[in-house]
Amino acid sequence: MSVVGVAVALVVGAVVGLTGAGGAIIAVPALVYLVGLDPEDAVPTSLIVVGLSSLAGLLPRRHVGINWRLVAVLGAAGIPASWAGAAVAERLDPDVLMLFFAGMMVLAAVRMLLASRVGAAARTARPPGESPAGESPEAAIRGMLVRGLTVGLVVGFLTGMLGVGGGFLLIPALTLILRVGMQQAVGISLAVIAINSASGFAAHLPGLTMDWALTLSFAAVAVIASLAAGRLSRRLNERVVSRAFAVLILLVAAWVAASSLPSVISGRAL
Repeated sequence: MSVVGVAVALVVGAVVGLTGAGGAIIAVPALVYLVGLDPEDAVPTSLIVVGLSSLAGLLPRRHVGINWRLVAVLGAAGIPASWAGAAVAERLDPDVLMLFFAGMMVLAAVRMLLASRVGAAARTARPPGESPAGESPEAAIRGMLVRGLTVGLVVGFLTGMLGVGGGFLLIPALTLILRVGMQQAVGISLAVIAINSASGFAAHLPGLTMDWALTLSFAAVAVIASLAAGRLSRRLNERVVSRAFAVLILLVAAWVAASSLPSVISGRAL
């Protein structure tokens, strides 16, 4: 693996370990434009790397009391949705797929820039399933289940189609919609990303050809970076990290769009 590849793997792993999200947002365009993979190879490669990095990032956070029932709901919804997303990706031109990716990167950056609002919501969050005033516990559980299934379907579809773990959507969804505290939300996000990544990769297996030596070496570096970043995350200012990463994502999104848009406009991608 080249020096550029090592640098990209370190960044991807560090992002996953620090934020519980976002690694694939930069992994796919980096694999395409810096490492030189085709998008159809970059997506499954990204799923392996981000899935393993998420498992590694989960280890330092296992003490936060992760709600495994909620993980199961999100994962169960995400598995079939990831297969549907992979089927859609096979029918899209690579340049169109990368433009979709640029759009999702912008959404991720906006989410990061609004992290202070998410953090405020998390500080007042209730445990999943705890009923608000005037609502029965049964109704609260049903509502959480419906919202969890909806979030799981959306995130799973994007995982299969774009090769992203979906953490940049999961974190705000868990804190704002499912009312999970931030620390537990990161742990749940990492667990669901690992499940969705495994399912999404399985959906890409038929006819898959990829450079396994590159993929496994890339994943190994990313896992080491994720473990180190997960331990470091408690000492860093979460808001500063989120905003810095948001700026990086916006820059990469502009780069991806500038690289893919000309061929789409010319009609070669349609």
